Amino acid sequence: MSISISYAAAQRIRIFLVNRGKGYGLRLGIKNSGCSGMTYILELIDAPNKYDVVFEDKGIKMIINSNILQYLDGTKLDFVKEGLKESFKFNNPNIISECGCGKSFNI
Repeated sequence: MSISISYAAAQRIRIFLVNRGKGYGLRLGIKNSGCSGMTYILELIDAPNKYDVVFEDKGIKMIINSNILQYLDGTKLDFVKEGLKESFKFNNPNIISECGCGKSFNI
């Protein structure tokens, strides 16, 4: 099981944590939503809970609930800039299909 992060994403998350003034790391999650069934959730957290698995890459702790780990295994989180738009991008090898807008997916 592994989760990784690009240098650009690590830099951006580090900025968020510094601006927030505290924080343990970034929770990666999924929820039922969107036209394809699921969407990603990103949340800065202060402490993991007992059901979490913690991955660390490039100095950033990424926290995932063990119940959804199989859906995110092998995922790489990236941060991309396209013109004036900036966003985190998930490169998830477990995805079967995505909606046309790229906001939701199916596993």
